[in-house]
Order: sequence, then structure tokens, then C-alpha cells
Amino acid sequence: MLKMLASISLANLPTRIEKLERLSKELGKNIYIKRDDFTGCEISGNKVRKLEFSIKEGIDQGCDTFITCGGIQSNHARATAAVAARLGLRVILVLRSDEEPAMEGNYFVDKLLGADVRIITSEEYSEKRQKIMEEIKAESDAAGHKAYIIPEGASNGIGTFGYLKCMKEIEEQEKELGITFDTILSAVGSGGTYGGLFLGNKLFGLEKKVVGVNVCDDAEFFKNKVKNIVDESLEYLGEKLEFSKLGREEGIILDPVYTGKTMYGFYNEVKKGNLKDCKNILFIHTGGFFGLFPKQEEFKF
Repeated sequence: MLKMLASISLANLPTRIEKLERLSKELGKNIYIKRDDFTGCEISGNKVRKLEFSIKEGIDQGCDTFITCGGIQSNHARATAAVAARLGLRVILVLRSDEEPAMEGNYFVDKLLGADVRIITSEEYSEKRQKIMEEIKAESDAAGHKAYIIPEGASNGIGTFGYLKCMKEIEEQEKELGITFDTILSAVGSGGTYGGLFLGNKLFGLEKKVVGVNVCDDAEFFKNKVKNIVDESLEYLGEKLEFSKLGREEGIILDPVYTGKTMYGFYNEVKKGNLKDCKNILFIHTGGFFGLFPKQEEFKF
């Protein structure tokens, strides 16, 4: 039997599953949503599941400082700042912005939570964010602290266990609800959420179609990224798992930008007839509420 790694309890779990009645009727499928936007308030969304494992590993290593990165409106950075504040830990956020950021949305919450924020350009973020975080770690360690670096989105081998564990949670909820989901749908951003769902599906023998909607780049980029994350997770378990580079049945769909457009992409793929075999579908709502506020001008009312 698979032994789950140690974690700390941060999220409000299990998150509930609701049926989307009107959308189900419109598309002729049973469409449900898993409300991972309800994992908390300031730590809401999918990131906290991954942080339960990443932060635990850091604490076990004696770390008192956590360094991570993201865009100026990063949900992950905000969640990391909130967790650190709750646990009495130091947090340093390396955030991407090419101009002086407005004090709004997740960035406002980061500052409210007392995070040490370091702003770097898009070019610096793309080319040397890891080096920058390592330099900050060295600076912090030299000052008498011990720092732990969490990659973008907590999407690495240890963080992925958050959604491997989520797949077991889904399996238990299926029994309670009396339904078996044949398809799990999620956004693919930094790769850890999808990687955990994919790995859980394989290791628990659930035989579901795990569909990812990528938010940037292309399918090949994410297949490589997720494969590397999954391989790293397997090292923690001492397990070997043979799989193609996320074979076609796992279904990477090309469409940009997180939860809203993940559903938009899914909707259009169904309309095109590309998901004919999917009948009972569970959409993972990964949160991101605070990030809405800086985008208000993009909405039409």
C-alpha cells in the first residue's frame, strides 16, 4: 500500500463537490466542480494543498525562512505569505513586474501579511529567478537564518503530493456521492496540480482521464515539465512507474489562463465534439479570487 508523506494541516479539507446543473444540461454531460477555492480565505485555492507538504519538509529541515516566486499577482506567493504568517515563519517573495506595481489584489495581501517582497523584471524572472532565489537564501543564511526555496507554484516533487492526496480524497467522495468520475479536469500552470492528479490516478489505479488545460506555452512544454515533476515525486516514494510522456489519453488541451478560461476551453472542446467519451466530469476549481481585482477593467457589465 502506498505510504503518504508527512504534511501539516493548513487547508479546510475535504473540499465539497457540487453538480453544475445548468451546464450539465446544456452540454449533455454530468459536470461537477470540486471547490478547492474553499480551502481557506487568505490561503484559498490549490496552492495550499502543495504547501502542506513543502512547508512541512522545510520545517523538518529546521528552516525558519521560505523563499518563493511568481507574478506580481501570484496566488501561490500570497498563499505562502499567509501560511508563513500563520506559522510565525519568515517569507521572502520574488515577484515579477516591469513597472511599479499597484497596491492591489494579491500583492496588497502579500504586503498586509508582512512578506518581504523583492521585485524583479520579466527578463530576470525568465532567465535567472532560481539564481536570484539562491542568492537571497545565501544572504538569509548568512544572517543567521535557515532558508528553504519553494519553486514557482510549489510545483516540484514534494509539492505534487498535495494533489496525489487529493485524488484519494476524490475517490472517497465518489463513494459518498454514489458516482464515479471518468474525467478529472484541471488548469495546468506550473504543473504541480496536474502532476499530482496524474500520479495519483496511476498509483491508485483509478483509470480516469486526467485532462489538463495549459495556461501558456504549448502542450510539449507542459508534458516535459510535468514528467520531470512526476519523476521527482517518484524518487520520494522509491517507486518506479512506467508511462509515456503523458500519453494522449491524458489529454492536454491547448487554451490559456487559469480557472475561468480552463472552463471556457473545456466548454469549447465539448462543443467541438472532442470529449465524446467523457460523461461524468469533475472540474477542479483552483481558486484565485484575489487576482480578480486588478483585472476589473477587462470585465464587461
